[in-house]
Order: sequence, then structure tokens, then C-alpha cells
Amino acid sequence: MTSPGNHHDELAQENYPNPLLSLDISMFSKAGFDMERLQIKRNSSAAELYEEALAKENAVISSNGALINFSGKKTGRSPKDKRIVFEESSKNDIWWGPVNIKLDEHTFEINRERAIDYLNTRDDIYVFDGFAGWDPKYRIKVRVICARAYHALFMHNMLIRPTVEELENFGEPDFTIYNAGQFPANRFTAGMTSTTSVEINFKRREMVILGTEYAGEMKKGIFSVMHYIQPVKFGQLSLHSSCNQGKDGDVSLFFGLSGTGKTTLSADPNRYLIGDDEHVWSDTGVFNIEGGCYAKCIGLSKEKEPEIFNAIRFGSILENVTYDSTTRVPDYDDASLTENTRCAYPIDFIPNAKIPCIADKQPSNVIMLTCDAYGVLPPVSKLSSEQAQYHFIAGYTSKTPGTEDGVVEPSPTFSTCYGQPFIVLQPQRYATMLAERMSNVKCDAYLVNTGWTGGKFGVGHRCPLKYTRAILDAIHDGTLKNAQYETFAPGVFDLQIPTKVGDVPAELLNPSRSWSDKAGFETELAKLAGMFSEAFVKYEKDVNPEVLKAGPSSARA
Repeated sequence: MTSPGNHHDELAQENYPNPLLSLDISMFSKAGFDMERLQIKRNSSAAELYEEALAKENAVISSNGALINFSGKKTGRSPKDKRIVFEESSKNDIWWGPVNIKLDEHTFEINRERAIDYLNTRDDIYVFDGFAGWDPKYRIKVRVICARAYHALFMHNMLIRPTVEELENFGEPDFTIYNAGQFPANRFTAGMTSTTSVEINFKRREMVILGTEYAGEMKKGIFSVMHYIQPVKFGQLSLHSSCNQGKDGDVSLFFGLSGTGKTTLSADPNRYLIGDDEHVWSDTGVFNIEGGCYAKCIGLSKEKEPEIFNAIRFGSILENVTYDSTTRVPDYDDASLTENTRCAYPIDFIPNAKIPCIADKQPSNVIMLTCDAYGVLPPVSKLSSEQAQYHFIAGYTSKTPGTEDGVVEPSPTFSTCYGQPFIVLQPQRYATMLAERMSNVKCDAYLVNTGWTGGKFGVGHRCPLKYTRAILDAIHDGTLKNAQYETFAPGVFDLQIPTKVGDVPAELLNPSRSWSDKAGFETELAKLAGMFSEAFVKYEKDVNPEVLKAGPSSARA
């Protein structure tokens, strides 16, 4: 499939004659950098960054051409160390609490100086200037300043790479990341609870990273920034979702937590990929925030996920992936370092990616994915506006036994807006914007369960992928919009489910019929409804009564 539109000067930065010519060095001096001894390497090519990482960071080149490097002690995000500065310009908008921890301005200044002091001890610092957001009307200019070539290459892949002309006229960034992750925070500084700190200051338009070399902190930090800037400054809706577009122009958004199939199901060979993780639903359509993808690698195979497998080549980064010391062949099944092995690659490494990553039509469908290991939720349900808001705020999926030591029963996970760690404003604010936009364009919403059917985990079986894909095809071609529906679990879940979907077995569509153990089904139904009710308590005072009423009720079970 050929991607429509003009290519955004594929890897245009490879041809820059001298990226430093248009860089205002005085900005670095004012920030406290010692420009008499430091050498700045701005928007270096992938090849140059490979050479730097090989020479200075013990990186290796894998047999497929990707760069293999390691993040040290931290192999994942540190959500308990994420902080936002409490200051007058943003304090009334932030959803303060365990997700967005308050940090005072003075402590931020101390940590910012600590980061710059560390960067001043390096001989070379790497700078990458790029964009977050493909739509020029809403994008922001981001500057990354770091001490590791691997981090520079990571953001080279994850941000949108500027053309030669755009880099020459880049000017002052809208947001700057100071990544001194090799150097620890001082845990005795007021407000610090460990040697790790990831801090965002909306007034200064800066982010500081100390005590973690995990590259994903930069990616998700910019996502948090966009979760604030897009609704507050531009009035646009930022979303933790994937997005694809059909040949006829129809657009679908996919929400879902890890393990629900968000990346797999949005990567449809018959549809164009807009992006796999972060988007903005704007007044004119949907655009991707990122210039690349950050895919999980554990268990990766060419047979299961050929597009991702083939995207791992020269220019990509394999993070915390082990390899054969002789052949340099990556071992995607080895979780000895972490199960969170990752690969970062430019989105144009995916054959059916639409470049630029913009869907210029409004979404036709919102698809909320869940993997229900209790076997209760139907494979597909059509949601009312109030139900869509409820399930968006709830953000439900479940873990299966065996994913963690001691877990012998399925365990629920509720992550608001399907991305709680990155939410900056009150969840209801995003949910209301979602409902308004869905109503304005008459967008349909569906809850799709990719989890268990015919019984809970250990008794039933997971819904076959071919049936889930058939359901999505029926959503995309409009078949489900006009299907006949019946009510599932009246008085408890009150979900509208189709009586027929193509070749999907009719008994599969209604769990109350697919379970042979009817009493067991009623028990699990009441249990799951109770879990929803309990998890939603903290949002009750902030949502409309109609939204609250649209959720499951254990009292009615």
C-alpha cells in the first residue's frame, strides 16, 4: 500500500550542511552552559549518533542494523517520581494528586541547576530540535538537551524531524527538556523522595530529568505537556490512542491499555496508519503527536507482528534487548533485564503509514478496547454518549494470572482516560470534550472485548483474533451501525450488543449464552460490576449524574 501525501523529507536531517549555523548559542549561555568548553552536536544524523553511542556508551549494532543500547538501572517509567511545578499560570488547571505531584518552584530551580551543572561536565552535549504534533497549526517546537547519543537518537525517532528549512528557522523552542538522567537527584532536597525526579514546569516551559536513563520518560513527558497545552491553549482534545484511516477516508480512534490489542488492531494492512499511541482530535480531524513508534519487543516475531519486526533496522533503537554476543541477533524472548524491552523507530518505517500523519476528516468511530479476563463483557457493545464517557473515564482492562508472582485470579486495572499516568487535567474535562466532539460529528462508540469468552481465564478461551478483526471490519464498513441489537445484562451493564456480526458465531456475541455455567456467569457479572462501581467512586462528584447512571451497578446485579 502506498502512503498518500508527500513524504516529509524522509530523514531530511541527514543532509544538513551545518545544523549549528542557525542555532542561537547565546540561549545556552543564558541557561548556564559553559560554552567555552562544551561542544554542541545538534540534530546529528542517525549514522553520527550510532558512531557516538558505539564509541562512548558500549552500544552495539544488531544483525538487523538497529542500535542496541541500555538504560541502566531504570528500565521503565518512574510514575511516583513524576512532578509538576505548582505555579500561578497552571495551578488551577492541574489534576493534583498521586498522578501529578506538586513541586515548588525553588526545588525545580535547584534541580534544573543540578542538571545543567552535570551537563557542563561533559565534553559533548547532544541537542535535537523537532516538533510534537503533525498539524502545523497546533504543533509545538521541542528542544532536547542530553548527554547520551542514544537519547538524542531516541528523540530523533520519536519527535517529528524538521526539514532543512524548518531547522534553519527553528528559533526559540516552545518547550525544552534537560536530560541529565545519569546524575541523581539529591534525595535530601525538599520534595524529593528518591534519587529520581522527572519534573515539568509549565511557566518556564521546561522539563528536567535526573536519576533515570530510561528514554521513555522523555516521550511521555512531552505527551503530558501536550495533554496540558492542547486543551488549555488550543482547545483541542489530546488522547492516548492509536488511529487509522480507511481507503474511503473514514477515521477510527482506538483506546486501550497494555495487552488489549491497541497497536496490533490499529495496524490494519487494509487501512492507513496515522499513529500507534498519541493523537489530538482537532477541529479539522486527527493528527499524530509523534514522529515515530515505541513498540514493545518482548515475544516479538515476524509471524505475529511483521510490520514492527521489519521496522527494526538501521536507524532504529533496541532498548534493553539482549543479543547473541557472536552473531548480534536480538533475543526478543529474553526478559532477564526487563519485560519492558522496546524498539523506537521513525513512523515512516511502517509501510502503510500515512505521511504526513494527519487524518483530515473527523472520526467516524471511537473504539474502546478491553481485555476482560473475567469473561463477562461481550466481544462488542455499542455505547451511548453517557456510556462512552463512563468507560473512557473508567479505562478498564484486567491482568491475567501468571503476569505477576502470586496472581492466581484475574485482577482488574482501571486507568482513567486509558492513560492515567499522563493525564494532567481533571479526567472529566477530557471526557466532556470527547462527548462533545462525538456528538458534533455523529461519531459512534463501541466497547470491544479482546479477552475471554465462554468462561473466565482458566475456564473459557480468549476471543479469537479473526473474530475481533471481523467485528472491526463490521464497524469500519458501517454494518454494525445499522445492525439489530439486544440488551446485555439489563439493569447491571445495560449494554447494547448486536445479534449478528458476519461469520462470528451468534452465541459468542452474548456471554450469558456462551457460558455453560450459568450460575458462575451471574457470580462473575456481579463481581465485575462491583469492581467498576468501587473504582469509579473517586470520580462520582465530578461527573454528570447521567454519566454515573450509565455505568455498571452491582446493586442491580
